[in-house]
Amino acid sequence: MSAPASHVVARELPGGVRLLLEPSTALPIVSIVVALRSGSSHDPEGLEGLMRATTRMLRRGCEGMDALALEAAIDRLGGEVGANVAASSSAVSGQVLSRNLEPFVDLLAKLIGAPTFDEQELGRLLRESQAELLESLDNDRGLAERFFRRRLFAGHGYGRAGQGTARSIAAIDRARVVAHHATHFVKGNVVVAMSGDVTAEVAEAMAKRLVARLPDGAAAADVLTEPPALSGRHLVFVDKPERTQTQILIGGLGTSARDEDHVALTVANAIFGGTFTSRLTREVRGKRGWSYGASSRLGVDRHRHSYAMWTFPAATDAAPCIALELSLLERLVDKGVTDREVRFIQRFLTRSWAFEVDTAQKRAHQALDIELLGLPPDYYSGYLERIAAVTAESASAALRARIRPQDLLVTVVGTASDLLEGVRGAIPSLAGSEVVPYDVEARSSSPG
Repeated sequence: MSAPASHVVARELPGGVRLLLEPSTALPIVSIVVALRSGSSHDPEGLEGLMRATTRMLRRGCEGMDALALEAAIDRLGGEVGANVAASSSAVSGQVLSRNLEPFVDLLAKLIGAPTFDEQELGRLLRESQAELLESLDNDRGLAERFFRRRLFAGHGYGRAGQGTARSIAAIDRARVVAHHATHFVKGNVVVAMSGDVTAEVAEAMAKRLVARLPDGAAAADVLTEPPALSGRHLVFVDKPERTQTQILIGGLGTSARDEDHVALTVANAIFGGTFTSRLTREVRGKRGWSYGASSRLGVDRHRHSYAMWTFPAATDAAPCIALELSLLERLVDKGVTDREVRFIQRFLTRSWAFEVDTAQKRAHQALDIELLGLPPDYYSGYLERIAAVTAESASAALRARIRPQDLLVTVVGTASDLLEGVRGAIPSLAGSEVVPYDVEARSSSPG
């Protein structure tokens, strides 16, 4: 299966707005993303969750429409609208039948440029956000990811709570939301991505209408720096009562898209834990049956991000599973990968790449990633060529350069009274450990 070629058109619009367009007549649908070059890392200290609240409030009413009227208008046009906030960027996205593009764009323009930020709606949203925090305590994998990120990126924007805490959400009010919107929803901070059944001429006209209500203003500065590396092996045990199954994340700092060995490390990671037949899956699931899933991943953002292995064994298997993962990672870095493994994963990555670019919307989102995260211009267009150029030697060298088995964070969600001693014993050269209640954020961050 050959991958479709991308035909992204990039244009600069008045006020510093950048337009990205990937046209396609495959379906009579147009997808639109209004993205900001700022995200949750731009939340003021003590107001974590402000960007998320501000962006979500755009759906709660705009000029001439309350929340119910706005929802009804979106439905009448056969459209859908969503919002997303990440550490480095935020986005309001929509999709509509191409015949309704013009009225849908006018609606989106009011939604992002003339929100009312109704006091009662904001109160409801903030109460929902508090309830979501409580519900998240039931998600053990989410807990593992949150505590892993918080400890690995302590003091860094990647470690902050983008969804907020009970205390920070309680501190958000209408004045702060209005001010945050005024700061970040400015033309120079906006990238518009369109894809689907629309011409370049129409897309440019629609993009100008989308941002017509936004004031002029410069792009937000990148407030993040390169995160510091972890030193030594550390354990964060998230203590949750009556757990018969655990969630385990083990990792440290990984890669940057601007590293010369970035793609080589991507290949090495896929060999180790990126497929259903990878080394990690075979050893943990296939041979021992300890965890139904076992994988490893490399995060990619504006700055160097994390490397992590994930498993979820039964509580009785947690300690030996951790010991095995550590030994497998040590062997991977020490011995590297083989020519046969590289050839296999190159075929897999090359064949599966077609599913990453098979729609205009996916290709437009790749162009948006490049723009928002500062990725190399050929990060996606040169992907297959760079994958093909990786050798066992270059992949092994990337592992030795980037992955440090002696500097790892082990995060476990389980019942400490049952497992803590065994887990500590499974981690050689453990430099430090801490036990935290699974609901510590709800306890220490409660308002009042």
